[in-house]
Amino acid sequence: MIIHLNLEKNSYDIIIERGCLKEAGKHLFLNRKVLIVTDDGVPAEYSRTLASFCAQPYIVTLPQGEKTKCFASYMELCEKMISFGFTRTDCVAAVGGGVIGDLAGFVAATYMRGVDFYNIPTTLLSQVDSSVGGKTAIDVGDVKNIVGAFKQPKKVLIDPDLLKTLPARHISNGLAESVKMALTCDKALFELIESGVTEENLEEIITKSITIKKNVVEQDEKESSLRRVLNFGHTVGHGIETAMELTLLHGECVALGMLPMCDTSVRERLVPVLKALSLPVTADFGIEDAINAIRHDKKLSGAEINVVYVGGIGSFEFRKLPLEAFENQLREVL
Repeated sequence: MIIHLNLEKNSYDIIIERGCLKEAGKHLFLNRKVLIVTDDGVPAEYSRTLASFCAQPYIVTLPQGEKTKCFASYMELCEKMISFGFTRTDCVAAVGGGVIGDLAGFVAATYMRGVDFYNIPTTLLSQVDSSVGGKTAIDVGDVKNIVGAFKQPKKVLIDPDLLKTLPARHISNGLAESVKMALTCDKALFELIESGVTEENLEEIITKSITIKKNVVEQDEKESSLRRVLNFGHTVGHGIETAMELTLLHGECVALGMLPMCDTSVRERLVPVLKALSLPVTADFGIEDAINAIRHDKKLSGAEINVVYVGGIGSFEFRKLPLEAFENQLREVL
């Protein structure tokens, strides 16, 4: 299946197809220098497969984990592109999860003021969410995604076959983002997930999740209004991620972050779904540490914070809460 994301001059295709990595030469323009960025948690064969289609491939393998999304890694990749003689006509390709996609995309956005970027997500979380939409960034210290740019890829290849090597925990991690999109935008998708996720319906869940993301991004590419809905669960989730010192995965923190930001009736249906997906509904973390991290969030405005609230499944509203009321809600639910 091909989903076309229409952003005028920044438009591109998202290809969702089993085995599409093995046909990358048909889908991507690789007759040039290609910096292939991956990490040591991704099977090396994926990068080698992509490299086999490239005229001049350069594979860089970084350490797995959120701490890789930093200035040091950014500098390393830029310095390698300089040493390899990359020009504006060359490109960067990410083969990995959200960390690699964010980092490689930011390099592509800024090297020589921008070169082409391809995203080949290898985790469910990046396949259903972060690989599409053009958000790229790195962390500074404990502050996530504080330095970044919007850089739309030229194409995204989503190959569900790449998920076969993922541990079950990482499948659950990705499904948290699908739950997020279902709760805010698609009651039918929530009911599909609620009925039970299977190998047979996983590709449908990926496709429906990407379709939601596409529709939102087409209306609001730079997050000036509607696109903020995709932050549901993330404001609290990022705070928990910092407070837990990255011992929980991103999707696990998002799962927790959704709970205080929805109506009691929604929470009553959400909790059993999260449990069925082996996602946490409670966690032992320092609430003050989480709140301190949230104070650095881009959605904070003075003594108020902008949040996404779900009052009914498949719908949402934007709310501006006094920071004190927001903190009280966190303490009460979590």
